[in-house]
Amino acid sequence: MSYFLLKHIHVSCAVISFALFFLRGIWSFNGSPIMRQRWVKIVPHVVDTLLLVSALALAFTVQQYPFVDGWLTAKFFGLVLYILLGTIALKYGKTKAVRVSAWLAALAVFAYIVLVAKQHNPLPFIQ
Repeated sequence: MSYFLLKHIHVSCAVISFALFFLRGIWSFNGSPIMRQRWVKIVPHVVDTLLLVSALALAFTVQQYPFVDGWLTAKFFGLVLYILLGTIALKYGKTKAVRVSAWLAALAVFAYIVLVAKQHNPLPFIQ
C-alpha cells in the first residue's frame, strides 16, 4: 500500500475518531439515549483499530518508530494519556465535573498529538 493512501486512511480515521469522541462526550454529559445504541459502542473501536493499524503501517513504511524517533515517542505517550483521559471522561469519572474536565483535557491532548504529527516535533509549541 502506498504511503499517501496509508496517510489518507490514518488522517481520515483520526478525524472520525475525534468527531466520535467529541459527540460521545456531549451525549454522555447530556444523558442522551444515543449512548446506549449498539453502533455507538462498536464503531469507535473499529475506527480506532484502523487508526492504530494505519499508524503502525506508516511507521513501518517510513522506517520511523516510537522510542527511536522523538516525535513518534511523543505521539505514543500522548495517545496513552488520551486513552486514559477518555476512559475517565466517558466511563470511570465519578462526577460530571471530573468527566467534563477529563474530556476537555483529552481534547487538548488530541490537539497536541495532531501538532506533533504535523510538525514532527515533540515540542510543537517551542520553535
